[in-house]
Amino acid sequence: MSSKHLRGVKPGLSPDTEALTKAPPAPSYLSAQAKAEWKRVMPQLIARRIITRADLAGVEAYASAVGICRQIEEQRTLAGGIIDKVQFGIWNRAAQTARQLAAEYGLTPTSRARIGTAAPDGADDDDPLAV
Repeated sequence: MSSKHLRGVKPGLSPDTEALTKAPPAPSYLSAQAKAEWKRVMPQLIARRIITRADLAGVEAYASAVGICRQIEEQRTLAGGIIDKVQFGIWNRAAQTARQLAAEYGLTPTSRARIGTAAPDGADDDDPLAV
């Protein structure tokens, strides 16, 4: 008997029987940039029926990480394109967190392929990692 090695292989995402059917409002404590990301990705998550109430904390963390990256980018732009190594470290960790969480929720091309469906119409212009 041969057994297939599956260690490290992520299972495919599929519609959840408890999936939300309507996007909840963005939490009030999120930054303006994080709220904008929440509002941008939540319709995709709802349409794919993979997000439940239990998943909302992860989506909040994703939106917050994207918001941090965008805030630092705004500061960098205002400062003439330079950020210090502390800001870069924060940006780098937030970008990595955003990328990992985006993959968990089917917000990257590879993770969407795991779902087994194409991205919703118009998603080509909605790259969640365009921080």
